[in-house]
Amino acid sequence: MKNKHEKYERLIALCKSLPPTSTAVAHPCDQSSLQAVVDAARAGLIAPILVGPRARIEAVAKQHGINISKLEIVDAPHSEASAAAAVALVREGRAEALMKGSLHTDELMGAVVRRDTGLRTARRISHCFIMDVPGHADALIITDAAVNIAPTLKEKVDIVQNAIDLARDLGMPEVRVAILSAMETVNPDVPSTLEAAALCKMADRKQITGALLDGPLALDNAISLQAAQIKKIDSPVAGRANVLVVPDLEAGNMLAKSLSFLAGADAAGIVLGARVPIILTSRADSVTTRLASCAVAALVAAARRASSSKAVG
Repeated sequence: MKNKHEKYERLIALCKSLPPTSTAVAHPCDQSSLQAVVDAARAGLIAPILVGPRARIEAVAKQHGINISKLEIVDAPHSEASAAAAVALVREGRAEALMKGSLHTDELMGAVVRRDTGLRTARRISHCFIMDVPGHADALIITDAAVNIAPTLKEKVDIVQNAIDLARDLGMPEVRVAILSAMETVNPDVPSTLEAAALCKMADRKQITGALLDGPLALDNAISLQAAQIKKIDSPVAGRANVLVVPDLEAGNMLAKSLSFLAGADAAGIVLGARVPIILTSRADSVTTRLASCAVAALVAAARRASSSKAVG
């Protein structure tokens, strides 16, 4: 069998020439989250600052033989305080990325979106899965399957643009976005087909930039050239999409989990639209998937650094 993680390994290899990304890790208080941090630091992807109850973090490290002797710890009494302190490190300029430890995603994102002390920007915050699907030539970006439950058309503009910017930061030479629905024709009875058509027209008018968009497309004719040809869909995106935009969270979650559990795919995760990339890992993730999530954040942070230095220059 071909290397199962070759797409992720390519992403990790892209980071070899980059300095480790300073990363505030919120509440890494169990074995899997603490080990993920140490593995990513050892791989040179992140320079972590551990944020949480010092005694608990040190006890977990000792219990599981995880060496954290060289890592900085910012003491915080509980998970909510850890999230707030990690966000504060970003606001102070001490961290270029944020990483979820063993706290609930809602707790971390609550601190991120807080109006006065959070990390909001003008963009809607959204989540992307970067899927490594065995047998599929390229990584697939799926958005949004974790943050926005039932996004409006206005919110989908930001969701799409966040995903396009991510794809470009990851070095995709051509970004091809499929706006998914249950069919490839516009049907007034199916709202997602109307929104897909509107998003494509917005791209024509440069309200969304940096990619080729097409939709509505059903999943088969978004990723299978043969299916697109059978349906006689003439489009540079159909059959070749590398970004899949789903109608809502339920559809995205089912699509991502179907690929994971039926097709053996891995799902690296990142949240975009905040001041810094936010690394979301799951306890079920493999070591390579966790490293890939960190690599994605490192590439996004590097792209932002480059963009800032150009703006200053």
